[in-house]
Amino acid sequence: MAKIPEQRWRIAPLQPEKSQQISMSTGLLPLVSQVMINRGVVTPELANIHINPEIQDLPSPLEEFSDLAVSVELLQDAIASGEKIAICGDYDADGMTSTALLLRALRHLGADVDYAIPSRMKDGYGINQRIVEEFASTGVGVILTVDNGIAAYEPILRAVELGLTVIITDHHDLPEKLPTADAILNPKLLAATSPYRGLAGVGVAYILAIALAQSLDKIAGLTSPILELFTLGTVADLAPLVGVNRRWLKRGLSLLPYSQLAGIQALMQVAGVKEEQKQLQPDDIGFKLGPRINAIGRIGDPQLVIELLTTDDPGIALERAMQCEQINSKRQQLCEQIQEEAIALVETKPILWQKMRVLVVVNEGWHHGVIGIVASRLVERYGVPVFIGTYEDEAKSIIRGSARGIEEFNIFEALDYCQDLLGKFGGHKAAGGFSFAASNLSALEQKLSEFAYQYLKPEHLKPLVKIDAQASLPQVGRELYQEIDSLQPWGIGNAFPVFWTPNVIVKQQRKIGKNQDHLKLVLQETDSDTEIKAIAWRWGEYCPLPKKLDIAYKLQENNWQGSSNIELELIGVRLPQESEDGGQQRRPEIQHNSDEVQKARFDYKGKVYACSLWKSLNELRIKNPEGTVLAINKGDRFGLLGTSRDDAKSIDVTQPHYYQLIKTALAALEKN
Repeated sequence: MAKIPEQRWRIAPLQPEKSQQISMSTGLLPLVSQVMINRGVVTPELANIHINPEIQDLPSPLEEFSDLAVSVELLQDAIASGEKIAICGDYDADGMTSTALLLRALRHLGADVDYAIPSRMKDGYGINQRIVEEFASTGVGVILTVDNGIAAYEPILRAVELGLTVIITDHHDLPEKLPTADAILNPKLLAATSPYRGLAGVGVAYILAIALAQSLDKIAGLTSPILELFTLGTVADLAPLVGVNRRWLKRGLSLLPYSQLAGIQALMQVAGVKEEQKQLQPDDIGFKLGPRINAIGRIGDPQLVIELLTTDDPGIALERAMQCEQINSKRQQLCEQIQEEAIALVETKPILWQKMRVLVVVNEGWHHGVIGIVASRLVERYGVPVFIGTYEDEAKSIIRGSARGIEEFNIFEALDYCQDLLGKFGGHKAAGGFSFAASNLSALEQKLSEFAYQYLKPEHLKPLVKIDAQASLPQVGRELYQEIDSLQPWGIGNAFPVFWTPNVIVKQQRKIGKNQDHLKLVLQETDSDTEIKAIAWRWGEYCPLPKKLDIAYKLQENNWQGSSNIELELIGVRLPQESEDGGQQRRPEIQHNSDEVQKARFDYKGKVYACSLWKSLNELRIKNPEGTVLAINKGDRFGLLGTSRDDAKSIDVTQPHYYQLIKTALAALEKN
């Protein structure tokens, strides 16, 4: 029996009336209107704004951010008096682009400005007392935090004691007690309906820079460069692409391919982004530019990125971009190595993550800076919350780790539930970081499992595929693709649409890629002559897929040698299911020649088994006296075990019991 990915599908409910109303207003296909409805765009008015964000009337940031005017005034005074301003940034893409943005803006406006970024390894996240005291000792008068500071009560208090002015710009969740800063700019202080609510740290920095430049009447020559940095940071930080983020990103994405910033030009050059692209897509930032910046914060020196994004010298920019490229390559190698080691630990040792409902994996020698990336990959592979850690010291007394969750599981609440076993911890619903005494590892695993049992059911422990709507393959063409394209940019809050089609025939399939780890297919829908090509990334291990499947997919445009075709990117498959009206989807019967089926019976450990070899399917089936069937394809490591294919589970047939059972069955067939 062919192996397929273990997944759970969630198909959004159809809303035909709303869909029809939006289609009549926008002229879009009902299928595309349904996609918008699934993203909370439920009225014709909202749909038109979603398509063209520039038509929305925005309130002034000065009206929304109560401390913005104060912040501008404080910075005006500092610039006028020559008082030294120091920016305290963060080591992720958001923090580094925020720092670069405000450095560029303040220098443009004539400020005396410097910056510092905490070390990921030595300092951890955010401004601290050491940085505050260093600023004070070097004559700094104004501290300006970016992408951090809202939770730094003690360091900010120390700055105030030293007589420093403090402006906090941040976007993280609010603590119970706000710092005693002179001004705080944080979109979490705004109403939930505010179009500025979803801003990342770089978005708050952008608003402050624009407001300050406008107040000094020096906006000329500044807007485009800092809008590009806003765009880079917003996408790389996975900020929600709604509200002003969506509006400004549409502008910024059109600027990036023609950027006048030496650093962005160099970054695109080393990342292989084509200059002739009419509009840079978020994927190009998220998958090409963003990682090259983030890699520095994880395993390098953030000063590299700041220099890259603030220099006007093409030579320095290219040198820094190439350094980013080298460090990103090292980051990729570390991720691959740690991922392989983690998977080996999970799959070769009895880590009972399915029973525990969380996966906790710890090993020595892993790099703290990249284990969060590996945690995300393990969530994709296993579909459970992942807590991954490594030892922080040679004595192996402290474990430091990262966590990534699934939709039904809140990482921060889980860590908070275990706070008596942890040292430091922090995060939000989807991700977090933590440290704890290694002696608490076993107790922590048990308590995380205890928390998981309160929220997760067995059916949650599979990767989730979210689907927008059903489409037939004849619908999947240029018109649908172009209309979908009008809903860009894609990202958090506006995910790329996923469609599904039932009863699809796999006409052709083959492995491709350097390591034969991808799958190329030709598909045809039952009762239709329409054929379409598809790609399934990293699905080589599932080849061959069953001949008939329900498929979930994204549309993609394949440009090759001057021709352009719409193809599918498979992200999910399942065996054909019952139709929505409760009836079984029609499946043509497969006729087998009796000569193609070889049968035998045999004794194994006191029980009589029946076995059959289906030559046309290359499938061996073994049935025990209770009616449970093991189905396995020749050469496969995994088979299906159950009373029917619908309830069957995947099992590893290299386990001794199954291996000997199969060996005995094959011997019986040879004798028969």
